[in-house]
Amino acid sequence: MNYSNNTIASLAFLIDQDWSNTPSKVYAQPYIHAMMSLRSVEDTYGLDSGASVVSYFLANAGAWRGKTARKIKAELKQRLQTPLTAW
Repeated sequence: MNYSNNTIASLAFLIDQDWSNTPSKVYAQPYIHAMMSLRSVEDTYGLDSGASVVSYFLANAGAWRGKTARKIKAELKQRLQTPLTAW
């Protein structure tokens, strides 16, 4: 599946659905919830940039595995490297 047209919020909902409730998800959960209010990495969540929220999610999502996890993580990493105007 191609996730390039999804907002960060819709990716967060997909993450939450795909990643079963395991002890390892507890550490990433606050970032998943924060991402649910972001359209792009250019947005802000409180005093945090969207890019930092996504970065913190990725740092805490090492235990989330599988095909969906690989594709969504790759999409999020790409968005951190590519300016919004390039999409």
